[in-house]
Amino acid sequence: MRNSWLVPAGAVAAVLVIAACGSSSSGSGGSGGSGSSPAASGSTLGTHKVGSATVLTNSKGWTLYWFVPDTSTKSNCNGSCIHYWPPVAGPVTAGSGVTGTLGTITRSNGAKQATWNGHPLYTYIGDTGPGTDKGNGLNLSGGVWHAIILTGNAAPAASPSAASGGYGY
Repeated sequence: MRNSWLVPAGAVAAVLVIAACGSSSSGSGGSGGSGSSPAASGSTLGTHKVGSATVLTNSKGWTLYWFVPDTSTKSNCNGSCIHYWPPVAGPVTAGSGVTGTLGTITRSNGAKQATWNGHPLYTYIGDTGPGTDKGNGLNLSGGVWHAIILTGNAAPAASPSAASGGYGY
């Protein structure tokens, strides 16, 4: 009886190892890889209220963005850009309140990236948590970034020097 706690502890450890293996990522999508990263792959998209706007979010509630230089078939955010604007790995599914057409593109490295209405999706490293959209309206990494607004109006964008939080690149 004195070692009866070993079986439950072993079972818990096994479950944690299996869960960790099942959620591992190859990193080929450039989605950050950090536990605090806003990026998510193969997830259900949602919505979140930011000011008077309802924005599209990943499954963790982080605001999703589109990049003006992208096309419906190609991401133009590569190299150091993906450090600041992690691509959302696809495919994704629509959660409650999500409208629009979801799809995927194939990035130059072969990774699948989620799209919304033909726009490749990204998160922003400068956002501090769900309900923030500090990347909205910034002109960085070769173009302008926009939060995906599903309803309402976005707050006016701050100047890049004030909103970039030191991410001047």
